[in-house]
Formats: sequence, structure tokens, C-alpha cells
Amino acid sequence: MPMNMLRRSLLSLYQGATASLRMRSVRQLAEAGRAPVGVLFYHRIADTYPNEWTLPVAEFRRQLNWLAKRFDFVSLSEAQRRLADGKSRRPAVAITFDDGYGENCEAAIPLLLKRRIPFTYFVSTRIIRDQTAFPHDLEAGQRLRPNTITELRAMADAGVDVGAHTRTHADLGKCTDPEWLRDEIVGSIEDIEQWTGRRPQSFAFPYGQTDNLTPEAMRVAREAGVRVVCSAYGAYNLPEQVSKEWGPFHLRRIHADAEWVRFANWMTFDPRKLLAIDPINDDAYLSSDNADQEATLPMEACRG
Repeated sequence: MPMNMLRRSLLSLYQGATASLRMRSVRQLAEAGRAPVGVLFYHRIADTYPNEWTLPVAEFRRQLNWLAKRFDFVSLSEAQRRLADGKSRRPAVAITFDDGYGENCEAAIPLLLKRRIPFTYFVSTRIIRDQTAFPHDLEAGQRLRPNTITELRAMADAGVDVGAHTRTHADLGKCTDPEWLRDEIVGSIEDIEQWTGRRPQSFAFPYGQTDNLTPEAMRVAREAGVRVVCSAYGAYNLPEQVSKEWGPFHLRRIHADAEWVRFANWMTFDPRKLLAIDPINDDAYLSSDNADQEATLPMEACRG
């Protein structure tokens, strides 16, 4: 949501007042091999039909230029490696996209490929296949074009990591029925494999807040060969968060905010957020002790 002038000014003042603390904290973490890894998520980069999930092209370019001076750009797999081996010596950032908007092929993807910045592109496959609008766009009265299968195939051929994002942009937190979860998660993985010839090893939860995640869905993804799942509830990734049983399987992501002051506040590592207790403890959340828990949300819930 757009910020009012007072909130923008207060956040800017807070960021400036804590600048030295931020730099010192990140330097100390890096020296200890614990430098934070940020994973950003975007949706649509375009100058038309502005909304909360669209970033103008010039602003996207500005963010990339700013990040390039301060971070190592890494793939999701490299982010996992740095977190797992305890040798994260420099702040790193991974770039991701959710949903699969056609306009991204006009500026954002060519720019990333030209600059050789790795990124993962998560898509909802039934929306791609049927060329229908995303539910949140319809609610906003907009019919924005999704990517085509041809575009996804070209991305994969260019080396882009195309990841799964369910078939229907489903809220996986509302139901734990195994059949439904497999259709949404495994089905989307198989769709992408059929289209591109490459089986995705990454999966992002639609909506991505804590209420939209379940251990059951994460297990279905892992059993399908997924090596990394992404949430979107706004948190940094630190080596001490890594699950002893599953490793750095779950990566937290941060919204690439169109409000510059919010974006910069996140990506200069807000001490309040660095010290915040993560709402999901991966060891407890993904524990094998809970693997055989009975589904608590019936199939009726899946049908909405």
C-alpha cells in the first residue's frame, strides 16, 4: 500500500538513525560467516495498469542497480549453499518472480539475462495453459496477460530457473487433503516439466503468509523432488535458522516494495527485523515426528 508522507518521513528518519548500527551488525555477522541472505519477490514489471503488485520498469532498474553495489546476486541453490555451510561471508540477494505475467518478457527478463543476474520464475500452470486472468486481478477489475507456454519454454532454454507456483494459484493453507495438494503441487511441477523438458526443483507458496503454508504441503513438495520452497511473509534468512533435519529447504522472502523507503529499510537489514522471532521454526514445523499427523482440514475446504 502507498505510504502517507508522515509515515514515509518517520521510516526514513529511523533508517538514518540506525544506519551505523545496521552496517556494524551486518559486518559482524559476515565476519562470523552468518551474513544474511535476502530473497526478494516481484510479480509484474510494467508501466501499464499500476497496482500493488506491479513495479515500473525504471524502478526495477533502480532497485537492481542499488542491490548490485551492496550484494552478491545468487541463485536459490547458491543461497541454500551459503546458509548450509556456515560460510556466508557477504550479504547476498536472490531474485524471484511469482505468478507469471506476460509483460515481464518485455523488459524485466531481458534486463536480467543481459546482466547475467540469476533468478527463479514461479508460475501457476493452469492459468498459463488456459490463458485466464489471475484471481487477484479479476477482483481488481483487471485482465492482465499471463505468460504463454512458448515464453516459458524460451526462458528455460535461456537458462532461467522456472519454478512451480501451484496450478490455480491456490491457497494451500486452507486444506490438507493429500489428493488436492498433489494435484496443485505435483501437477504444476509436471506441467512445467512437460512444457520445458526440465523438472522444477523449486516451489513457491501462493500468497506465502504463515496462514497459507502447511507442513503437509511442504512434505508433498519435497516428495516430488523439490529442493527449495519459498514463503513470502517477510523475513531474512540466517544460517542459524537452517533445519537440522531438512537443511535450508525453506527460504523466506521479502516483497520488493515499490515504496523506496520501505525497500531500502528492508534491504539495509532493519535491526528490529533481524532480531524478530521467526513465526516458523523449521525444525519444529517440519519435524518427522509430525509427519503422520492426520489432515485437519477436509476436502470440502479445498473447494472453497
